[in-house]
Amino acid sequence: MIELDASLPPELVPLSWLIGVWEGSGVVNFPVGDEVRNFEFGQRVSFSHDGLPYLNYTSSAWVLDEAEASSLDSAPLASEVGYWRLSRPVQAADAGPGMLPGGGPAPFSSAEQVETLRNADSGFDVEATIVHPGGVSELYLGQVKAARIDLATDAVMRSATAHEHSASTRLYGLVDNHLLWAWDLAALGQPLTSHASARLSRVD
Repeated sequence: MIELDASLPPELVPLSWLIGVWEGSGVVNFPVGDEVRNFEFGQRVSFSHDGLPYLNYTSSAWVLDEAEASSLDSAPLASEVGYWRLSRPVQAADAGPGMLPGGGPAPFSSAEQVETLRNADSGFDVEATIVHPGGVSELYLGQVKAARIDLATDAVMRSATAHEHSASTRLYGLVDNHLLWAWDLAALGQPLTSHASARLSRVD
């Protein structure tokens, strides 16, 4: 059973099952050139909130397979940061752009108001922005329905010095109190292809 924080904004209730720190392991399996890179990794993921209607997201991963680690510059593998929120029209009370504060009563400040955001599939539309340190930023659109989230990139922005990366899809689900996820990636000349997956346990 998930205990809801009393300070949780109502808009985050559909995403509340993500909140916490999760740790576990997974597998990367992705073709690069004429070979398939296949190895295990460890991962720590955190979803938190600061009283505003979005989740803060961080992820760090490291190589577990010793043979693979010896062929890399270092055992740390990847990190990500980002923000997840329900997708809905901007309101006058929403902060921004920049440092500008919103004005007026907070929108969707009750469970009844949040329920009006349900889509035709009885879920909630979701946006997730995920930034990678290698010069790539992904904007995902998708849906949360019960304890499952499906995401697909609406845009991928990368710097001139980043690896080629054109699209991604991600799936997250809560199964037997574990966070399971899978990531498909279109990159390095490959079409959208299964890339990585993991099973994580809540540690906080």
